[in-house]
Amino acid sequence: MAKDKTAYVCENCGQESPKWIGKCPACGQWNTFKEIKISADSARQTATSAAASTARSLLSNKAMRLRDINSKDEVRIDMHDGELNRVLGGGLVPGSIVLLGGEPGIGKSTLLLQTMLSLNEKLILYVSGEESAHQLKMRAERISPSNSHDNFLILCENSLEKIFEHIKEEKPELVVIDSIQTIATEDVESSAGSLAQVRECAASLLRFAKSSGVPVILIGHITKEGTLAGPKILEHIVDTVIQFEGDQHYMYRILRSIKNRFGSTSELGIYEMQTNGLRQVSNPSELLLTQDHEGLSGIAISSAIEGIRPFLVETQALVSSAAYGTPQRSATGFDQRRLNMLLAVLEKRVGFKLMQKDVFVNIAGGLRVTDLAMDLSVIAAVLSSNVDTPIDNTWCMAGEVGLSGEVRPINRIEQRIAEAEKLGFQHIIIPRYNLQGIDHHKFNIEIHPVRKVEEALRALFG
Repeated sequence: MAKDKTAYVCENCGQESPKWIGKCPACGQWNTFKEIKISADSARQTATSAAASTARSLLSNKAMRLRDINSKDEVRIDMHDGELNRVLGGGLVPGSIVLLGGEPGIGKSTLLLQTMLSLNEKLILYVSGEESAHQLKMRAERISPSNSHDNFLILCENSLEKIFEHIKEEKPELVVIDSIQTIATEDVESSAGSLAQVRECAASLLRFAKSSGVPVILIGHITKEGTLAGPKILEHIVDTVIQFEGDQHYMYRILRSIKNRFGSTSELGIYEMQTNGLRQVSNPSELLLTQDHEGLSGIAISSAIEGIRPFLVETQALVSSAAYGTPQRSATGFDQRRLNMLLAVLEKRVGFKLMQKDVFVNIAGGLRVTDLAMDLSVIAAVLSSNVDTPIDNTWCMAGEVGLSGEVRPINRIEQRIAEAEKLGFQHIIIPRYNLQGIDHHKFNIEIHPVRKVEEALRALFG
């Protein structure tokens, strides 16, 4: 009988090695190689099946000219959830495999459960390896008490082989696996959740999705570093990776696309956690702004864009004297390194000395924004807190700040102005270069074009 083989796989990038290596040659990370056992019988079986499938594919597939390939858009499945459809790129593509990640208790299972319960036209198989059928029944009654759920099948199973038996018997049109770390296959002699099990189970589900055209949605765990648990090859296998973010102390949840073969990765979905499930937030601007901040210093409103949707974000800043020798620089929801750069610009180009001051910046609502147009509002909020002078609540702004103190142009300026006008703002500061090519007479909001940071601060504080 052939002996089992041992291989080592990098947790970070999926690189394989016949022996343990301290530093991964592919990604450069240290101590990321983990040992996995490969059964000789299963390896031989896998090689045989792979050779057979390759022979079949050589007979069935042929090379095609690029001009002969059909380039029509994929027919997508409407998830009856505008936020989820936007993040997926317009809906769920048949035959695709989607990985949904998030911290424990953030609402991953709730999001998928309430979405699946609304798909009355599809036969859905929900495989749970963590919760019992009774727990899922109670949650379903809380989320959707009036629905009969005749098309919704629940299977509490951890064996991949038994899951495929039920799929063959029931013939579902959509499969949900909650979660991939709890599923194990008999071909791999290791516990569920190990690198080998996660990789083999995901690969088997991928083959099923591509061959049958049935979409599969996987739920994945998050490590303490905030990355998806399991081998990095798990993210390479799937078509789409979306992450469910948010603080459990906040009511808002952010659905963000990290990888998407069928759409953009810059889309954002926003939900509000309620007792009966998650509510879609169609107009996040009104929720992300404090209702009344008149007379409060250190608050500036920015017109930001994530994906195709503009919304107004409240930037909060606090500047105080440093209690210790080294001043603190802290940012929540904003890039820490960019904050340091903006403070250096404020000190070098504008002349405000913040060397001995603690600076704290927070994006209200638990949101994490990557739009560079937030620069101007961050500088304005920091200066407002430093001089303890509030900014008029009828003003908002948008602009990227360069190292020489110039306000650089930003994209989609008309959408930003229209969003600010819709929410009742009377003044908006924009880069002077963006004034070219737009008809500012069609807006009722007063537009203030600026070329340098000093001009913007002079318009705000006089």
